[in-house]
Amino acid sequence: MSLKNYLTSKVFFRQVLIAFGIITVLSFVFFNMLSFFTNHGQEITVPDLSKMNVEQAEETLDELGLDYVLLDTLDYNKDFPQFSVVEQEPKKGAKVKANRKIYIKVNTSGYTFVVLPDLIEKTFRQAEPTLKSIGLQVGEVTYKPYLGKDMVLEMRYKGAPVKPGTKIMKTSKIDLVLGDGKAAFDETEIDSLIREQERNPTNE
Repeated sequence: MSLKNYLTSKVFFRQVLIAFGIITVLSFVFFNMLSFFTNHGQEITVPDLSKMNVEQAEETLDELGLDYVLLDTLDYNKDFPQFSVVEQEPKKGAKVKANRKIYIKVNTSGYTFVVLPDLIEKTFRQAEPTLKSIGLQVGEVTYKPYLGKDMVLEMRYKGAPVKPGTKIMKTSKIDLVLGDGKAAFDETEIDSLIREQERNPTNE
């Protein structure tokens, strides 16, 4: 049989149809297996772990087929229970596949301590942002006679003087005593200066 006759014969068309059918079946099986192994379409919604302790978060994730990684603790946040989840990634509501790791950060057991900086003879405009940057607050501000206006003369904590370098709990309030910009002279000192000038007049 010549090639031309073979290509136009029923045998050739039957073999083409069989080959096409085999390719179709194999393709169907392949893509279904691929879908099975990659969990295609089987996404899990990440739950809200906020304010759960680590044990509760672990149980919740286990039930959904998810895992977790504890990254670190964060500075104490009074809006969250101690050692509870404060942050998570991916966020709640995200769609992930099974066995995906959820990264969590937990709250510490309490406020940490910071070292009180030296603010003496700094201006109030310098002192306020310095305190805030390390987690402290400006408390009561009072004034007393001093030539340098708004210059920090004294720092107080809970009513008592406090020195630079002292460890203070975060979020604490530091009271500041500032100069009022007016020079203060004792009257007796002024009288003494006048008498001294009278005894030793300046020759012109």
